Amino acid sequence: MNYQDLIQACQQDWQDYTQHTFVQQLAAGTLNNHAYLHYLKQDFLFLKHYARAYALAVYKAPTLADMREPLPSLTALLETEIQHHVTYCSQWGLTESDMEAELEDFGTVAYTRYVLDTGMAGDLLDLYVALAPCAIGYAVIGNTLINDATTVRDTNPYNSWIEMYGSDDFQQGAGKTIERLNTMLAEVDLHSTRGQRLCEIFRTATRMEVAFWQQGLNAAK
Repeated sequence: MNYQDLIQACQQDWQDYTQHTFVQQLAAGTLNNHAYLHYLKQDFLFLKHYARAYALAVYKAPTLADMREPLPSLTALLETEIQHHVTYCSQWGLTESDMEAELEDFGTVAYTRYVLDTGMAGDLLDLYVALAPCAIGYAVIGNTLINDATTVRDTNPYNSWIEMYGSDDFQQGAGKTIERLNTMLAEVDLHSTRGQRLCEIFRTATRMEVAFWQQGLNAAK
């Protein structure tokens, strides 16, 4: 099996995630500022746990080569994505300390603990599959928005988000994630108990992504 099998197994959930109303409004530049700011603060907290999950991958790795594998993703999270949130939120007068002190929303707690619990209870492949919807999905969304002629760019207050996730660097990072995942999935039979369990992990994490977008919209109501 490969990563496309995981997506096909939850096609409707994947569409709900990558084409969510939050994403559509972000592309049009019409997303409520409060919804976006709530999302950024929660995503800052999410990314801290996401970085912990990649650190867990080092712990779970059976060989030295496998231990080295997640380091670029961990570095990118700590030095690029999280810093983007810090820089962006500073425009609204929010400091890194403010975001550190922010309370986790229910969706943030559910998603991050699910990923970490899956990694703790399972093996390295279970963990990577739980991490995959975020890395792959954001690349799909970023690539779609940056190449879609209907996406508002010059006057869009969220253009820096589109540029970051549509950038060559992020796309290349997602490509490496897919390559690693496909290598590990190649020996798994999609229709086996193991294959179906991996599909369920991917589907649950994808549903968590949908809920994460939605909690941003709900914050603006």
